[in-house]
Amino acid sequence: MASPKFSYADPRTSGLVIHRMPGHFIRRLQQVAVKLFSDQVGTDMTPVQFAALAAAAQRPGIDQATLSELIGYDRATIGGVIDRLESRGWLARSASRSDRRLKLVRITSAGRKALARALPAVKAVQETLLEPLGVVERKDFERLCLKVLVHHLG
Repeated sequence: MASPKFSYADPRTSGLVIHRMPGHFIRRLQQVAVKLFSDQVGTDMTPVQFAALAAAAQRPGIDQATLSELIGYDRATIGGVIDRLESRGWLARSASRSDRRLKLVRITSAGRKALARALPAVKAVQETLLEPLGVVERKDFERLCLKVLVHHLG
C-alpha cells in the first residue's frame, strides 16, 4: 500500500512527530539548499568549498583553524576541503612565518575567477530558496536564524 501524501503546510496530513520539529525542518531545509546549490552552481564546487573560497578572498592569509571557524566547518576535516581546493589551483597554503604550526590560506587568481563565476549562481540559489517569502518575511527569517545561531554559537 502506498504511503499517504502529506504537506508540510498542513501538519494534520502527517502523524509523524518530526513533522512538527524545528530541527527536522532545519535538516530538510539544508537538503533543499544543497540541492538548489548543486542544480545552479553545478558539481564543480560544493557549498563548503564556496564558503572557504569566499572567506579566503575576504581574509587573505587566514589560517586554517580560523577559516573553519568562520565558515562553521569542522577543524578536523577542513584540511580535506582545502586539499581539494588547492589541487584545483584555487587556494594556496603556506606555513606562517611567526608560527610554523599554522597553515595560512590564500585564494589564487584561478580561485578568484572560480568564485566570481559561481557568485551569480549562488545568489540565485538564495533567491530561489527564499522564493515563497515576501521581503519582510525574508528579513524576519534571516533575523530569526541569526538569533538562534547567536544563542547557540555565541
